[in-house]
Amino acid sequence: QVQLVESGGGLVQAGGSLTLSCATSGRTFRSYTMAWFRQPPGKEREFVGSISGSGRDTYYADSVKGRFTASRDNAKNTIYLQMNSLKPEDTAVYYCAAVRLSATDYEYWGQGTRVTVSS
Repeated sequence: QVQLVESGGGLVQAGGSLTLSCATSGRTFRSYTMAWFRQPPGKEREFVGSISGSGRDTYYADSVKGRFTASRDNAKNTIYLQMNSLKPEDTAVYYCAAVRLSATDYEYWGQGTRVTVSS
């Protein structure tokens, strides 16, 4: 059974930092691009960033570029999202996803972890 499990969410003040983790199991995703998405309260899910299988290539939404960094440790079957200079508008449920089908659709999704940024 394939599982993606996010962790690391929580409450943080504006300007603070958090690191999210996404641990995978059930199959290997080492050759696959993985991504982070988020869904702010009352809004649709949106793309945050992605990372290639090797970890060499990353891509970010303009809203988080320069503040968020995706990384991965294939030996641990885990990807990460380092979030710095957090803003209240970063408040959302964050999801990791694996095996890109399209820009907005991936085959596997985690259950999400909530991030709340207070002003």
